[in-house]
Amino acid sequence: MSVDGWAGLDDDGRAFLNEALGAPKSDTDRHDSPPLNSPLGFGELPPPVDAAAEANAELAELLNITIQSGASDLHLGVDVPPHIRVKGALRPLRELGPLGPDVLERLLLSPLSQEQQSTLRSCGDLDLAIESAGSTITPRRFRASIFRQSGSYAGAFRVVAQEIPSIQGLGLPPAIQHLADLTHGLVLITGKTGSGKSTTLAAMIEHINQTRADHIITIEDPIEYRYQQARSVIQQREVGVDTSSFSSALRHALRQDPDVILIGELRDLDTIRTALTAAETGHLVLATLHSSDTAGALTRVIDVFPGDQQAQIRSQLALSLRGIATQQLVPTTSGGLLPATEILIANVAARNLIREDKLHQLRSLLETGGEEGMRTFDQSLALLVRQGHLTHEAALGASRDQANLSSLVTP
Repeated sequence: MSVDGWAGLDDDGRAFLNEALGAPKSDTDRHDSPPLNSPLGFGELPPPVDAAAEANAELAELLNITIQSGASDLHLGVDVPPHIRVKGALRPLRELGPLGPDVLERLLLSPLSQEQQSTLRSCGDLDLAIESAGSTITPRRFRASIFRQSGSYAGAFRVVAQEIPSIQGLGLPPAIQHLADLTHGLVLITGKTGSGKSTTLAAMIEHINQTRADHIITIEDPIEYRYQQARSVIQQREVGVDTSSFSSALRHALRQDPDVILIGELRDLDTIRTALTAAETGHLVLATLHSSDTAGALTRVIDVFPGDQQAQIRSQLALSLRGIATQQLVPTTSGGLLPATEILIANVAARNLIREDKLHQLRSLLETGGEEGMRTFDQSLALLVRQGHLTHEAALGASRDQANLSSLVTP
């Protein structure tokens, strides 16, 4: 029974309970006893427990452990211990034990608003950014993805760097800065999930912020890095919070006098079509796309459109594209991670291949375009091996063509 239920007892009922619990029976018996501050005579009642706040504190502690362990990610799933990813490898926190479905749901729903909880229950997944604070660490931002799986909930939390890294600090090639220095056209940063695309884009935006007086509009889901305005004016919009969708925000952005537009992800036909229009009309459009190589990125953009429109889209791409950087993170000899990057610079030859639907010939262009900043993945891996950042074995594991890689490492 709740405490509120006890408060409704009459004097006879309270006397009975006091007697059963060993409390004094009469005023005389109570003469030397401390005053009763609760219906049961036990002194001050503890404050009611806020279950959501308690769960939020427990989640914050897990996030703090993630940070203190030097991990990049935290994974929470049902009936298994929490797992963290350290230097690219998953490691279970066995000492914390497995999380039951009720505990897991309580933890994962604790940072969500009622509206976000409703979205999660109706859609099955939710992306957001959260901030964790504690007595032992500085507040940190996390990119979170919470989703249903097998009738329960699960969550993945990615640590967002406290400071926006520089292009050089990330170990990215000079061609990335060249792409950031452009004033118009479409630049794609592609790669698999977890390849560091968002961080590369953030470094490019910060480079523009520090070097040009531009109006930058970002459309993100969710917002990860918070920029401090330097030379540029930066306005960040979050899908689901500030706007209903990427395509809607992008259409309105064209009427907001932008110089640079960052699109967190090219997800659908409308967004891609509007991005191409924006790039054609004098804006620099930076966007991410899930793809494992240059040709795959272009194929994915083109194949979104109906067959009778694809020739036109190839012509638009040939006109507006400035470059594609596809990256993946590889483990270094020092125990960290560095990006291996495949880079296409959209020169005359590349534009012709795109327009004529000869994407399979792009690899040869990448291999021979080093003077313009182009490279293949294997060329990037071989360079990291020669510089001592990567072992030959690790490079072979990430290579697309092991025989070719070996020839590049030891010509």
